[in-house]
Amino acid sequence: MKNILHLSALLLLITSCSDMGTLPNLDLEDQKDYFASTYTPMESEPTLFKSANIYDGLGGEFIGYDLLVADGKIIEFGQALSNSGVKVIDASGQWITPGIFDIHSHMGVYSAPGVSTSSDGNEATSPVTAEVWAEHSVWTQDPQFALALKGGVTSFHVLPGSANLFGGRGATFKNISQNTIQAMKFPDAPHSLKMACGENPKRVYGNRRQSPSTRMGNMAGYRSAWIDAVEYRDGMNERDADQRPTRDLAMDTLKGVLDGEILIQNHCYRAEEMAMMIEMSKEFNYQVTTFHHAVEAYKIADLLADEGICAAMWADWWGFKHEAYDMVPANIAIIDQARNGTGCAIVHSDDAVGIQHLNQEAAKAMAAGNRAGYSISKAHAMKWITSNPAKAAGVLEHTGSIEAGKDADIVLWTHNPFSVYARAQQVLIDGAVAYDMNDPKKQPITDFDLGIINPQINRVQ
Repeated sequence: MKNILHLSALLLLITSCSDMGTLPNLDLEDQKDYFASTYTPMESEPTLFKSANIYDGLGGEFIGYDLLVADGKIIEFGQALSNSGVKVIDASGQWITPGIFDIHSHMGVYSAPGVSTSSDGNEATSPVTAEVWAEHSVWTQDPQFALALKGGVTSFHVLPGSANLFGGRGATFKNISQNTIQAMKFPDAPHSLKMACGENPKRVYGNRRQSPSTRMGNMAGYRSAWIDAVEYRDGMNERDADQRPTRDLAMDTLKGVLDGEILIQNHCYRAEEMAMMIEMSKEFNYQVTTFHHAVEAYKIADLLADEGICAAMWADWWGFKHEAYDMVPANIAIIDQARNGTGCAIVHSDDAVGIQHLNQEAAKAMAAGNRAGYSISKAHAMKWITSNPAKAAGVLEHTGSIEAGKDADIVLWTHNPFSVYARAQQVLIDGAVAYDMNDPKKQPITDFDLGIINPQINRVQ
C-alpha cells in the first residue's frame, strides 16, 4: 500500500507540472524502500554436524567439535552437543568453515557467455557515473553463480568496472538462485561506491581527448565531484524544501558516502595513489573502506592499518600492466601483520574462475607469507576469505564467522580447505543446503548446464 501511495503522489506531481524541469523534489527518505532486498531464506531443518574440525573465521581452530544450526542461524558449537530432535551429519575428519565471501566480483554484470550484449559492468560514458547501480545490470541466470557456489562462496559483492573515477554503486548478494535480483540481495547490506585510481580512467577518457588524461587530472576530477557533493548535501539538508536542489542521482550516491551510509571500495594499485586517496578522504571527511587490487599495499601497510582500511588483493596475479608490476608475493601477509597484526587483509577474485577456488588462493598467500618469515596459521588465514571481506562489505554482524546468532552460512569440506584436494561437499546458506556434491537435487542447474540445443536435431539419419 505504501508503494502505491508513493506512485500515486508521483503521478499527481508530474501531471501538475507544466514543465518537467520543475518537478518538485521528493524526500530522499521516501526512496529507501525502492530496490530493497526481498530475500527470504530457503527452507531448512535443524542440523547437527558431529565431530567436525572447525575454522571459525576469526582465527580459531577447533578439532572434533559439534556444530548446531537451526532456523537459519548458528545456534552453538562445542563438544558432545545433544542430537535430540535434529538431523545428524557425521563430519568426522572433515572441516567446516564460514561460507567464503568475495568482496570483488563482476558476476552477473559481466555474465557468461561472454558476449558484448551481456557486457553490462561499466557505464564508460563519463568519468563520473556515480548515478548507476551494478544491481540494475545483474543477470540472475548467470551460470557463474552456481560455479562459485560449488567453490564454497555463499556471499559476494558485485562492483561496476574501473573505467571511471566514480563507477557507480556496488551491492552484496546471497549466492542463491532466484528470478529477481532483489530476492538475492543481502538484507540490510549497505551499498558501496566504486572508485578507480590510476591507468584505467586516464586511459579510457584521455584517449577520447577529454579529461582526465593524467593522474593529476584524476585527482582534480575526484575533488571537483566531492565539492559538488558537499554543496548538494548541504542543500538537501535545508529545512525549507523550496531551497533544496533538484534531485540528482549521482549526487545522491556521493551524499550517501558523506553521510556514512555508503562504503568506498577503491580500485587502486600504487602506494602513493592510495595515500593521496586517503588524504582526499580527510579533506571531505569520509572513510575509505577497502583498496582493491592494491599491488603496492605492502609499501604503506602501517598507514592502512592506522587508518583502519582493508586491502583486497590477489595472491599472485600481477605484472599485466605497468602499475601492477611492483608486486611482492608476501603482499597479503605484510598487510595482515602490519601494526602487530591489526591490518585487514582480504583475498579477492575479480575473476569468474578465481572465485571458484578462493580457498586455494588464500593457501598460496599464506605460504608466501610464511616463506617470508611470518608465522601465519591456516586458522588465521581463513579470515582473509571470510570475516575480513564480510567486514569490508559492512555485514560482519550477520555473516563471515561461526558464532552463535549469525547466519548459518557454512561450508563442509571433504579435506582441509587449504589442501588442493579440498572440495566443498555441502554449502549451507542460512542453514539450508544450497549445494551438495553427492545429491544432484541439491545442485543448481542453468540452461547452459542442461544444453539449449537438442543433440538429436542434427544427427544424420
